[in-house]
Amino acid sequence: MLDKILGKKDNDKKDTPDLHKNGKKSESDMGGRLKDMVGKVSVKANDTFNGKDENKGSSDKKIPRPMPKPKPKPLDKPRLRSPETKKKSGFGGGGFGRKIPDDDDQRTLVGAAVVGIILIVLGIAAYYFIFYSPYQDSLNNAKMEKINETNSYFTGPLATDSKKLTLLAQIDAGVTPEQVLAVDVMGPATSSWRTYQKQQIVNKTDPYGRVMITYTANDQKNLLMNNSSAQTIVNEADASVLSKMEINTPDTVAVPIMISRLQAAGGLINVGDSVDVYLNTNASTSSTNESNQTSSSDSPNISGATVLAILRATDSGAIDANLTEATASSSGSGYMATQSSSTDVEQLLRAASSGTWNDSQVSAVLSSYGWKLSDFERESNLGDLDAEYLIVLEVPRENALFLIQNMNSVVLTVPTSSAPEWMITELKSIYG
Repeated sequence: MLDKILGKKDNDKKDTPDLHKNGKKSESDMGGRLKDMVGKVSVKANDTFNGKDENKGSSDKKIPRPMPKPKPKPLDKPRLRSPETKKKSGFGGGGFGRKIPDDDDQRTLVGAAVVGIILIVLGIAAYYFIFYSPYQDSLNNAKMEKINETNSYFTGPLATDSKKLTLLAQIDAGVTPEQVLAVDVMGPATSSWRTYQKQQIVNKTDPYGRVMITYTANDQKNLLMNNSSAQTIVNEADASVLSKMEINTPDTVAVPIMISRLQAAGGLINVGDSVDVYLNTNASTSSTNESNQTSSSDSPNISGATVLAILRATDSGAIDANLTEATASSSGSGYMATQSSSTDVEQLLRAASSGTWNDSQVSAVLSSYGWKLSDFERESNLGDLDAEYLIVLEVPRENALFLIQNMNSVVLTVPTSSAPEWMITELKSIYG
């Protein structure tokens, strides 16, 4: 038991605890253990004071030494910055043995990429300005031309016509200038305008079966005509004319003017004839009339004025004529036949009007005396060129003031398209 307390072992015996003991130790045994413990503590303290490792005991057991750290090799060149971490290219890091490009190679690649991008941008810009932009400009110009043409024809009451919207959609859908310019604007516009103007003729007819056509191309022109003539004009005109034409109910006045025979179409006009009124700007007029003159033009100032009445001056009614006719027979004898006439037509008219004479007889004799006189003068090529005429013209109300103020400067002409009977006869005999 003492050997066990002192730490000695018996090689021949096994250290088997005695389970039958109650685990209590004697005081001597406890004292010995305390002594040994104090001795071990003293030895450890001395070893620590002398610099020995605390792990070393009295035994000769060796402690392994730590491995020394490798010293870094001196660099040939001083390193200014830490090297950048380079990504490995290729699959699995090494890229099948490819060499990772250095900084110079990377700069070359970046420069080549920048130059390539610049060349691509320049190529796109050159294509845009040389080919695409001019093509788009020509396409836009063609579309603008057709749109302006459409807007110029579909104006006024046809500004919202359904055909206009259809044409604008076709123009906008064109992808080439040729396709846009091929859009027909004149045909649909003419069809729409003819339908509209024919309806206007029906609605604007006055009690006498007439309409007034106002044409506003350069200067406004008014033309009085019957319905059939207006229908003919509408059927023959296209949109360029019909879009500038306005059909209204005639608002006319009868204006009397005193003019010379030269101004009165040579005195060869009669009641019911249609005349055009021109302004002679070379005629000498007063300062008031000059201020009211308009600029000369190839077209008449008033078209289609109707002659409601024509009066010749009374100087043409004084008659003092003697006619002597000599005849001879086969026997050699002869006789003289004399006819004389001395009268005043104006006095005859007054007598018929007073009831002194039979008015029906006088009317039968003097009916259209002025016109017959002018017609005889035309056929005989001899006439009174100094005769004056009072003519009553039916003109639009807005032209009445012009006609009154320029009475001494206007000239009446007869259009051959509305020629009187004598003019038609003469034209047929000439051109047969």
